[in-house]
Amino acid sequence: MQTSTFPSVRALDQLLDRLGTGAARRRQLNMVRGELERALDRGALPVGARRSLQRLLEKEALDPYVRIAQSGALRHRRVDGGFPPTSEATNEIRRKCIDLLREALGMPALRLGGGEIPLQPAPEAATLSALARQLDQYLAGAMSPAQTRLTALLALELDTAARSGELVELRTTDLGEDNAAVYIERRPQGGGAVEGEWVETSALTRAALERWLNVRGDLVQRAHGTSKLWVSLWMNHDGVLDDQGNTVIRPPGMPLEENGLITSYRVGRLRYEGLRQLLPLKLEQLRRAVDAERQRTAA
Repeated sequence: MQTSTFPSVRALDQLLDRLGTGAARRRQLNMVRGELERALDRGALPVGARRSLQRLLEKEALDPYVRIAQSGALRHRRVDGGFPPTSEATNEIRRKCIDLLREALGMPALRLGGGEIPLQPAPEAATLSALARQLDQYLAGAMSPAQTRLTALLALELDTAARSGELVELRTTDLGEDNAAVYIERRPQGGGAVEGEWVETSALTRAALERWLNVRGDLVQRAHGTSKLWVSLWMNHDGVLDDQGNTVIRPPGMPLEENGLITSYRVGRLRYEGLRQLLPLKLEQLRRAVDAERQRTAA
């Protein structure tokens, strides 16, 4: 558990523990928490913001915090060797988290600039059917480990309409007998109660999971085991530098983090034949399309 030297950040930690947010929103709030602490550490915010959570969340402290955070100077890890400005999507997430924290403390929302990012169009039902046929074609031939993992991921998404944060939390124990069902914990992004449900899987998903579990078994054995369904394929590092400027090397077969899962989607969309025409730019767009189709067929 992270403990801060600043009383205001310790109070923020207590507030975060009381909030009933989903896993994805909690990660976003933790990002803001880390940035605020680093801004305090740099002496970039008013002195009173060190002692009082309310002072930390007042406009006088938030204005310089947002400006420095958007510049990239408060990143906790390097990107391509540096600290580039954060994207507009991240900036909007930051603004939403600030208002969520203020409202939880009984303070009015500030809405510090920006605005809602319009939703990108989601695929139509015919495209979802074409995607399922493409995945079925993949299963009929040889696939690399990366393509095998992506095929299982996409097939499961077509069945469940799960968020990326819900997918990455899946464990092998969440699969029913013969992969005929999967247990999904629905975690609303804006907060609220977590609700779990068993979702029946299609023949496509059962076959895709069988292929992936065989690949996964070899990877996990080399990494000394994990029950997470999605694991890494190659050696990588955690991106956090120690005092000597080195990073911790992680072997293949380690639990895949949400960023890794999203990256595998983006890379696979461009790499594998037929996917660029069928997949939207973001996994969230695919999720919304599947969710809309599930609601339509259930009506």
